[in-house]
Amino acid sequence: MATRTLATTMTGLRSVFRVAVDAVLPPLCPACGDPVSDAGALCASCWSRLSFIARPYCERLGVPFAHDVGPGLAGTGLLSPRAIADPPAFGRARAAVRYDEVARSLVHALKFGDRLELAPMMGRWMAEAGRELIGTADALVPVPLHWRRLWARRFNQAALLATVMAESRGISVLADAMRRVRATPQQVGLTRAERASNVQSAFRVTETGRAAIRGRRLIVVDDVMTTGATAETCARTLLRAGATNVDVVVFACVIDATVI
Repeated sequence: MATRTLATTMTGLRSVFRVAVDAVLPPLCPACGDPVSDAGALCASCWSRLSFIARPYCERLGVPFAHDVGPGLAGTGLLSPRAIADPPAFGRARAAVRYDEVARSLVHALKFGDRLELAPMMGRWMAEAGRELIGTADALVPVPLHWRRLWARRFNQAALLATVMAESRGISVLADAMRRVRATPQQVGLTRAERASNVQSAFRVTETGRAAIRGRRLIVVDDVMTTGATAETCARTLLRAGATNVDVVVFACVIDATVI
């Protein structure tokens, strides 16, 4: 509790500092650094290059198909080869945008650049992308950070995004339902198998969380989904603890054309 309180205090102080800086310096595009009219806004060039995900996509994984499926099949519940061959533990996943250059810049600016003012914009896009899922869900569960990483970063970006989604759609957030019990290495550069092994048994449902999630339909919230290993592990953890269904909503999804 003390760690979370300190992290909240530090986040508040950092937000005040950001406001002070913005009052002196002109707002810049978080993706490319060009001047913009409003803090947290994208310039016209970066906006045009942001790739929002829309149907047709795999109804299970939420990823666009590599080839045109034709207007007659769009929206008919099509599944990708990967979803058929290796169905995930979670029910459905949705992402707001493709994880491309612009999306990566936004994620890095939020996580590592103290650009907390990006969370409202990104969270609203996620709420829209996951509208169908949120409509039948009981609560959102952000992917937790290990306490050491939370101490270093001073905030959990998944929890920030989940809070925005909750306010936008009128749904509760179970921020303390799970905790990360292993300080797993960064997933960047790992293969699919290595990522799955890296997060295995990394999460645990808390005592208070166990009562809150039993018999409920939940949505795991994160910033990026690459192979789905983290989402898969979180879903299995919640389902074993009694959740009736677990879906996933992320800001950006890495699209691997070889598996869709």
